[in-house]
Amino acid sequence: MAAVRWGLLSTAAIGRVVVDATSGSDRARFVAVASRDLPKAQKFADECGLELAFGSYDELLASPEIDAVYVALPVSMHTEWTIKALAAGKHVLTEKPFATTADDALRCFDAASAAGVRCVEGLMYRHHPQTLLARKLVADGAIGRLTTVRAALSVSVGTDDIRRSGALGGGALLDLGCYCVSAIRLFAGTPERVYAEQVIDTAGDGVDLRLAATLRMPGDVLAQFDIGLDLPRRDELELIGTAGKIVVGDPWICREQRVELTRDGITERLAIDPDGTYRLTGDEADVYRIELETVSAYLTGDQDLPYGKSDAVAQAQTLEQIHQSANSGLPTEYPLWSGGAGRE
Repeated sequence: MAAVRWGLLSTAAIGRVVVDATSGSDRARFVAVASRDLPKAQKFADECGLELAFGSYDELLASPEIDAVYVALPVSMHTEWTIKALAAGKHVLTEKPFATTADDALRCFDAASAAGVRCVEGLMYRHHPQTLLARKLVADGAIGRLTTVRAALSVSVGTDDIRRSGALGGGALLDLGCYCVSAIRLFAGTPERVYAEQVIDTAGDGVDLRLAATLRMPGDVLAQFDIGLDLPRRDELELIGTAGKIVVGDPWICREQRVELTRDGITERLAIDPDGTYRLTGDEADVYRIELETVSAYLTGDQDLPYGKSDAVAQAQTLEQIHQSANSGLPTEYPLWSGGAGRE
């Protein structure tokens, strides 16, 4: 079983995380990095033990030594370079959010289809056994009928951070909210209506600094999330049903080794990988290693991937819907976007 040879677009911090996470993997191996500054790319390659360094993204895409590309560029560049990488015949894993509009998401999948390659949105926590266990518990009726999903994610970053730059695709919704929205959709389906309020970043360049939203989901399920770029770190996911609740204490990085299940006033802490199948260490590297190995197995045809085109398009569409509601101050009915969602 040959490892998929990955190339990295950008020397951003997340790139170092994924390279380090897969250093011992037999399925995914990073071999190259590209930057618009060759010395910077070479320094990154030397420090991370990569074989190749390129002074432009196009040079990396032209290399026959690379099977797949990890797009770790700023959000504003995701669609452009995802499509360019696909057109160059490379499979692509794009950092979240995959796209900021449903139209852009469809353009990427159309490019993949035309080139005969595959593209994937990088929501790494979805592949982790912690998330798989929570989904199984809900599906098996462990908490009765699901009624409520609550999520939160906040960090504190300076005004010079790219996540507070509108020109680079920053803002709390795109950087943080994509996790909360994807989890709500994962457990509760496609929203029927959303209502969002935001606080604008007056110290930066006007992106959404904080945002909170309520989503009406099918089957009378209600969902809420809140996010912020100037708040203490919070990572929260709670699934409430008619007979109990599930609390996932570290839902996005997945460093905890348990999922908390409460029923009839009794709380159990359930092991997420009791037989050691996933080789968990409890470190941040686990979630990225599992993601890259899972996606690599999909690219080589060794296993299916449950999240494809329709999921990525629906995710982008929901982010659009929330953004529209936050800007207008009014609830937004689904679907906001009506063009081409059925193209497969």
